[in-house]
Amino acid sequence: MKNYLYILFLGLSLQFGPSTTASASFTGDGPLYDYSAYTECKSAPEDPLYGGGIIKNQSVGVYKRPHPPRFPVNYPAFVLNNLTGNTIYCFSTKRGCWSFLKGGFVLDSPSTYALIYFQNSDGQSISISVSSASLQPFTDQQWKINQQNMLNTERKRTATLHVSDIDGNRLQGATVVVEQVSRDFPFGSSIASTILGNLPYQNWFVERFNAAVFENELKWYSTEPQPGEVNYTIPDQMLEFARRNQIIVRGHNIFWEDPNFTPSWVRNLTSSELKSAVSSRIQSLMSQYRNEFIHWDVDNEMLHWDFYEQRLGPNASLEFFQTAQKSDPLARLFMNEYNVLETCDDMNSTVDRYISRLQELREGGVSMDGIGLEGHFTVPNPPLIRAVLDKLAMLKLPIWLTEVDISNSLDQETQAKYLEVVLREGFSHPSVKGIMLWTALHPSGCYRMCLTDNNFHNLPAGDVVDSLLKEWETEVVKGETDDHGAFDFSGFLGEYRVTVNYGNRTTNSTFSLCPDDETKHWNIHL
Repeated sequence: MKNYLYILFLGLSLQFGPSTTASASFTGDGPLYDYSAYTECKSAPEDPLYGGGIIKNQSVGVYKRPHPPRFPVNYPAFVLNNLTGNTIYCFSTKRGCWSFLKGGFVLDSPSTYALIYFQNSDGQSISISVSSASLQPFTDQQWKINQQNMLNTERKRTATLHVSDIDGNRLQGATVVVEQVSRDFPFGSSIASTILGNLPYQNWFVERFNAAVFENELKWYSTEPQPGEVNYTIPDQMLEFARRNQIIVRGHNIFWEDPNFTPSWVRNLTSSELKSAVSSRIQSLMSQYRNEFIHWDVDNEMLHWDFYEQRLGPNASLEFFQTAQKSDPLARLFMNEYNVLETCDDMNSTVDRYISRLQELREGGVSMDGIGLEGHFTVPNPPLIRAVLDKLAMLKLPIWLTEVDISNSLDQETQAKYLEVVLREGFSHPSVKGIMLWTALHPSGCYRMCLTDNNFHNLPAGDVVDSLLKEWETEVVKGETDDHGAFDFSGFLGEYRVTVNYGNRTTNSTFSLCPDDETKHWNIHL
């Protein structure tokens, strides 16, 4: 088994920005992870996270790349000696104004010498001031303990059941059985038209998931392959399946900025014709599905592509969001992007660029409702995932992982291992409000990762999902009321059924555990 070293850049104050202040907090199980971050520029750097950790008082040096391309390049750098494996670290730095930088990396073995250095995206030298740097180690076990602590506080709640007779007399020794019947947290997958009429697939899906998203069936090229030939038959039938099984559905998507996924006939329109076509598209779709979907991915992947803005002007995306907001006001409007969580190498979709684009929409009068992060991973980096989520969480909007999968360039066992890493990071982060897998099943397979074969026998990734769903569900709780007629338990958020027996009397009741810091109190009369 490999040992992993997580280097978490927590609170690099770049002048463009600093970290939020936080001194290191420790328990008997090690340091507590600090979820703080900020998105604005500040006039002065703040104190380092964790008091600076293991690079407290270390000044930044200079790293000369030993084999420069055409010109020698010098990088500001920190020198790290004797880093241990199976350890997690957190870091902070600055420029122009003080900005907050937070991230991380993973080593699969110990290192006697390493560098953290800073460069421009073009690889050239950078003039940068660094302040409030912090590098905080966590063992792998401490990382997992922090995850579990967050599950206990954010995904679970304590309940006290009070059992009495109809006159209010407390009943000691009553037998109590509590069973969770549904989950509060939306966890689902993409589906395709292949689920229609396929009862084994439908049963397999419903047994696991409480949320869905249509893989391609709602996209413009599917609903209007030729101009004026609008057909919603397939998505209508898929919605019927979802409603029949009490499954919530995301609306994906209204427009897609990538011209490769824009209907071919749309690409050939004049500007005036295109303006008319997009107006017809959004009005038709919103009229057909008003109040049906919980979310709309309004303009997909707008950080990477700009087909409509190139053709219709720089306000095209803003106008799409404004129209969607007016047409379906109860649905949440989402940006949806890839390579925000997956890597820090894509300059089109850095976390700061995502935040900037979302704020532009807000300034344009759009009530942005959610943050969509696709999550098409190859090798996930847990500290980077958590750091990006921390920074986006400062926007105070629900974050959804919308299209999670692992590259099929990896074998199935490795896919499963990395899928578990991503799902645990997502579910344990307090600002993540839903997770969707991108695993719609076709006779030829899936986009990149399948959970099951065509006979609905689980593949390794499916086993991971089933195992986690079981872990994140409250087992049946049995016991007796105490001398106060009370019975306590802690359970994952969701709906519960309770059966109480006392003597020859039995009663059944249902109640919900919803997000709240307070203990849930529920009275039951026999």
